[in-house]
Amino acid sequence: MTPNELFSLLSDETRLRCLVLLQKEGELCVCEISQILGSIQPKISRHLALMRQSGLVSDERRGQWVYYSPNPSLPDWAKNIIASTLENLVKIEPYHSDLKRVSSAKKANICGS
Repeated sequence: MTPNELFSLLSDETRLRCLVLLQKEGELCVCEISQILGSIQPKISRHLALMRQSGLVSDERRGQWVYYSPNPSLPDWAKNIIASTLENLVKIEPYHSDLKRVSSAKKANICGS
């Protein structure tokens, strides 16, 4: 991954919101992210697939569900940018509200987790 690729990926609000959630939570299912962001699953899946193809996130299939997490093999410079981004966005909208909705999405157990 190059800096241009990372910043290009993060320039889209949906992808940035997804990454902030994944960075904070460690792992989420597509259905949880979709509920948290109030967006349809195909849209979220499309953005996550792009992020996976670029190496920004990793995925793991569990039955019919796909769980995403930040890619642990990212270069240190990219991990530092992502960590700093999370640290600076957690109190800014819409990221703050997204993070508040995580617990209700997990309690809903919509993915069968």
